[in-house]
Parts: sequence; structure tokens; C-alpha cells
Amino acid sequence: MSEPSSVSLPPRPGPRPRVAIPVPHVSYPLQRFLATEAGGGLLLLVAAVAALIWANLPGDSYEQFWHTKASVSVGNAGIDLDLRHWVNDLAMALFFLTVGLEISRELTVGELRRPRAVLVPVLGAIGGLILPALIYIAFNPSAPALHGWGIPISTDTAFLVGILALFGPRCPDQLRLFLLTLAIADDIGAIGVMAIFYSEGVSATALVAVLALTLVLIGLRWARIWQLQPYVVVGLLLWVAVFVSGLHPTLAGVIVGLLVPAAPVGPEQAERLRFYGRAVLERADAVRARLAAAAARATVPPNDRLQDALHPVSAFLVIPVFGLANAGVRLDGETLRRALTSPVTIGIVVALLAGKTVGISLGAALALRTGWGELPGRVRYGHLIGGAVLAGIGFTISLFIADLAFKDPLLQAEAKIGVLAGSLLAAVLGSVALRCLGERLPLCTVDDDMEMPELPTGPWRDPTLSDR
Repeated sequence: MSEPSSVSLPPRPGPRPRVAIPVPHVSYPLQRFLATEAGGGLLLLVAAVAALIWANLPGDSYEQFWHTKASVSVGNAGIDLDLRHWVNDLAMALFFLTVGLEISRELTVGELRRPRAVLVPVLGAIGGLILPALIYIAFNPSAPALHGWGIPISTDTAFLVGILALFGPRCPDQLRLFLLTLAIADDIGAIGVMAIFYSEGVSATALVAVLALTLVLIGLRWARIWQLQPYVVVGLLLWVAVFVSGLHPTLAGVIVGLLVPAAPVGPEQAERLRFYGRAVLERADAVRARLAAAAARATVPPNDRLQDALHPVSAFLVIPVFGLANAGVRLDGETLRRALTSPVTIGIVVALLAGKTVGISLGAALALRTGWGELPGRVRYGHLIGGAVLAGIGFTISLFIADLAFKDPLLQAEAKIGVLAGSLLAAVLGSVALRCLGERLPLCTVDDDMEMPELPTGPWRDPTLSDR
């Protein structure tokens, strides 16, 4: 099939520069690749491998670099963290913000606006939280190892979406949406567990500030504020409040993402755009151009505009940097020998593989068998099981809880090896399962008992446009 290079496109906005800098030709398949999460997922895998290599080089340069202090202060108040915590606490909040934006959009105008479509992944996430914890406790019934029961409960959303984009079935949009909903529900539950059981201390005053700022966001949404600046300002303040409260700061990203409006904009905004655009054509000046630009932005929901700005940053910068900062574990012979017989390591691996697979499958089956929920689109139960295996990838919050649960460096190393080993096995087995099921249960074909709709006659028109 020839590449669609002959499609005529209008010129890009703005005058052409006097000097044009040539860039290498990028093929059409590569453009499509870079436009999906597959690009971010591949960068994440590369970063994780690089972190393992870096951490096992002679010396201690890896830990020394990520423990470098960096502070932001205003007067006597400030935040002083090392580079790893800036990545985990601030940068990852942007990732959770983009995930929350996508879930909010799907809940508002997408497939998940129907409660029955949401209940299956939510109950699956609950099962995927409970059963891994119980399996880990069965392997480690006494302290201090018992304190790590929260390590295997979380699914890493970044790796899940990236692996699904790289190795999932063809046309995985519906399955991706289902697993993304499951992962964010899982992450919210895991963050709640971390806040309740692994917080060193929670500030009641800061929690009041978190609640107040959340109410401000709800008020902005209710008032249909379409500018992004108020949401960004309140979101930054919310991050600081969540950080001071003792909860994990990424929770702020989830809250903001779910509350930024995603409802379609009324047609009257298009009429205003015509008015301001005509004004610029009549006489171009800075004020009219600014008003026309604002009118153009007002035709798109704030959710879409914010996601368009943040998604490339999240996929191609935040997530790979996180992998580089957290995947580095020193794998010397003594540590590996201890891990092979350690109940902590074995418990985490079994909990991630068996606990996630069985827990998610049982939770989703409960919703399906009782008729409370339904699978979205053409997702089959086989896809659900394959996705449940893939959900055993525990990385972000799992590694974070490992640091919080254990003060002993040996237990921390055993726990991180268990997370990496279990996640690798889940990624491989889940990818194989989804590829096989993707061929047997295609997601992008029409059922045999469904008749193909007749093609419309006459010139094609965009059905979303009203007649004028």
C-alpha cells in the first residue's frame, strides 16, 4: 500500500520563516509509531535497561546522582528533595494527570459514560488489590517482612499501556481503554493504601487544604470555566497541599485530571470564532489576533487541550526518566542468591503473577455474572484474562512502597528484585497471551451475525456538523 503522501493539506498557521532548517525525512510508519504510546513504552523499556546497567557499574555513581539534593524555596518556606523524589513526586503527577484526563473524557463522552462499562474494571481492580496482598501475607506472615504486603498490589499504568501498545492485539483501543480504567482504579486504591498504612504522619491542616482546593476545582468545573490557567494554578497549589499532608503527591494529578471539564463545547463558540476570525481578516492587529486565538481555544474542551499539551511530555519524557531513576538495582551474586530463597521475593513474584491474574478475573467475573457490568466494545473474556496477566506488571508504586515498607537495605533489594522479576514475567506472559488471543479473538472485525451497514450515497459530509 502506498503512503498517503499525495493528500493535500492547508499551509501551517503563520508566515513562513526566512530561513528554513532542513530535517531528515521521517517515514509515515515512523510518524504513526511516534504518535502512539508505543514510542513512550519503548523509551521506558530502554530507560529501565539503562538504569540496571548504570546501577551495576563499578562505583556508586547511580545512587549518588539520584540522591543529589535540589530545593525550591520562597523565603523560609520551601521543598527540599533529591532528584529521585522530584521525579517520583512531581514529574509522575503529570503522568497521573494525563491518565485522569483520558478517563474523565471517556467517562463524559466516551465508552465509559455508561456505569455498567465502568463497574467491570473497577471490581477487577478491587480483586487485583486484595488477592495479591493475601498471597504475600501467606508467604510472609510475620514482621518485618509482613510490612511489605502492599508492594505487589499496584499495577504500573505506564508499563501496562506501553506493553499493550507494543505487543497487544491488533486494534486494541477498547482493550486499552478497559485496562487503563482498571489501572487507574488500581492506582487510586494503591495510593489510598499507601496513604493510610505507609505514611509516616498525616497533617490534618493540610488535608483540610486538599479538600478545600478540590472543592475549588469542582466549582470551576460547575461554573464551566474554559480557560486552563485557573485549573493549572489550583492544581499546583493542590500538589503542594497533598505533598505537605503526607499523602503521595501523585494523587493531586489524579484529582485534577478527573475534574478538568471534558464535555463538548456548544456550537455558539464556532459562531464566535467566525466573528473574531472575520475581524482579523478585516484588520489584523495584536488585540484581534489574541481574541481570535482565544475564540479558537474556546471551541475545544479544556480536557482535550490540556491532554494535547501534556501527553507528549508524559510519554516521551516523564515516564522514561522515571524508569531511569527507579529501575536501577545492584544485582551481585550474593543478593541474587538471597533473593532466590527469600519469602519476600517469592511472595512478590507469585502475588504479581497469580494474585493479579486471578484477583482481576474473579472481580470482573462477579460483575459480569451478576449482570452489574459489561465489557466495552468487542473485548472478550479471553482478552480480559490476558490483560489481567499483563496487569501483574508492578513498578512505580511497588518500588515506592518497597522503600517505605523496609528500612533494611537487604529487604529493600529482595523486594525490588521480586518486583522486577514478577513484572518481567507478567510482561512476557501477558504479551504472549494477548497476541495469541488477538489472533483468535480479533478486536477489529465485525461479528459474523452482524450485517454490514449500507454505504451512504452522494457527497460525504461530516456527520458531526449541523446543517447550515
